[in-house]
Amino acid sequence: MSPWWLSNFIHSHVTSTWPLLIYAVTWVAVLTLTVAVASFSPEVAFVSAISPSSSFSQKCPHTSVRLPLDVPVCFPAQLFGKSRIDLIVPPIFAALIVAASACVVRAVALWEHD
Repeated sequence: MSPWWLSNFIHSHVTSTWPLLIYAVTWVAVLTLTVAVASFSPEVAFVSAISPSSSFSQKCPHTSVRLPLDVPVCFPAQLFGKSRIDLIVPPIFAALIVAASACVVRAVALWEHD
């Protein structure tokens, strides 16, 4: 294998696939940004609802837990604990978020030519 052949091969293949590589990197970046926004926005809303300055956060009795609902309600702490469904729901939620984000990015049709 001579250096001339290798440099000619690299030059002809890299320059022809460069737009495709930029297209793929852009697609991945937009999809990643969409997934991040879709998955972190509920967390931001929840954290802001339970912050001390929020009207939702009020004191409950010692053995109760206050949930950020529209009506101030305290629930007994015994109602909250880990269950088997806690292992199933997060992966399903993550898959739904990724699929929905891909649909949103596809619907925006950034790369469609008129």
